[in-house]
Amino acid sequence: MKILLPCKFSVALALILLCSLSYADPPAGYYDSAAGLTGPVLQQALHDIIYNHTSISYNELWTAFYTTDDRYGDKVWDMYSDTPGETPPYEYTLGYDQNQGGSATGESESYNREHSWPSSWFNDAYPMRTDLFHIVPTDTYVNSKRDKYPYGEVSNPTWTSLNKSYLGPCSYPEYSGTVFEPIDGYKGDFARNYFYMATRYLNDDNGWDNNAMVNGAVLKPWAEAMLIEWHLNDPVSTKELDRNDAVYVIQHNRNPFIDHPEYVLLIYDPTSVESGEFQAASVALYQNVPNPFSGITTIGFILPEAAVVSITVYDISGKLVNTIAENSQLQEGYHEVTWNGETAPGEPASSGIYFCRLSTREGVTTVRMMMIGS
Repeated sequence: MKILLPCKFSVALALILLCSLSYADPPAGYYDSAAGLTGPVLQQALHDIIYNHTSISYNELWTAFYTTDDRYGDKVWDMYSDTPGETPPYEYTLGYDQNQGGSATGESESYNREHSWPSSWFNDAYPMRTDLFHIVPTDTYVNSKRDKYPYGEVSNPTWTSLNKSYLGPCSYPEYSGTVFEPIDGYKGDFARNYFYMATRYLNDDNGWDNNAMVNGAVLKPWAEAMLIEWHLNDPVSTKELDRNDAVYVIQHNRNPFIDHPEYVLLIYDPTSVESGEFQAASVALYQNVPNPFSGITTIGFILPEAAVVSITVYDISGKLVNTIAENSQLQEGYHEVTWNGETAPGEPASSGIYFCRLSTREGVTTVRMMMIGS
């Protein structure tokens, strides 16, 4: 399901689901120098925090995948072939010589190292060439089809992968060239890869490519708008939280937009957060489809001004199952609440789809959640 947002982001209430049983925490004080900042100043502060990471060799990426992109302990987590919640069309075993780095004339023959920010865009230079925050294992054939095309959205694909990733003319406003569209369940992952790259290499992009999607490390306006939508519609997942920790062990830096999803709007649309000019009913809807939660989920949101807030949970039939907050007076800024997955004390909700609704006097915004048995 795609949710379209206006190109002009007046979003001021960013409601982001962070569903996880084990929340990935950065080291104490890691983001202290970014506290209270917005816009370019915040981006610069984050750059200074994550700059100068430990760079590994190109061959060491294969080993890194054993902890950054492992699934079930031995399978490759390939976002170009996976189908969240379903059986994928094929899977690879980590390190299996017949598959790792091999050639391919079709899908399911081998996997390789995908630079989601194409390496030709930065002249194959280090440390970008091995920066794990944008490099992921993917099917070799799908990777070759993606080539160095920008990410985008496609209405009339010229080619479709087995997991329904698309190649074709871009249907997103302001660009019509050929693009590659990953599935909805991983669009947020790739968006946060790009926000990381734009921040990690801020003003360190001399000689980088100027193309349809980026100018150096700076996102073109249409791409920025689209990636913000992807970020909001596909919230941070348990997979990303775990991967952030795993990459930190190797590179000794983190992706701030995984640890703090609210940083995206605070950098790219701070006036919407600061002005207080918002309508809750026009806020984007966010889906939690790719990552069902079990037990407890954390719900984060940004208030541009003090407000009286009610937060309720409904089942798929529209029945009220829980009230998380009722007429709570909250100050402006970032807030988090949790739902323990119960309809009443000691009564866990059954697996299924639920809707969390946040209400203020300006309107209502709703997010879709998927819960599995605890």
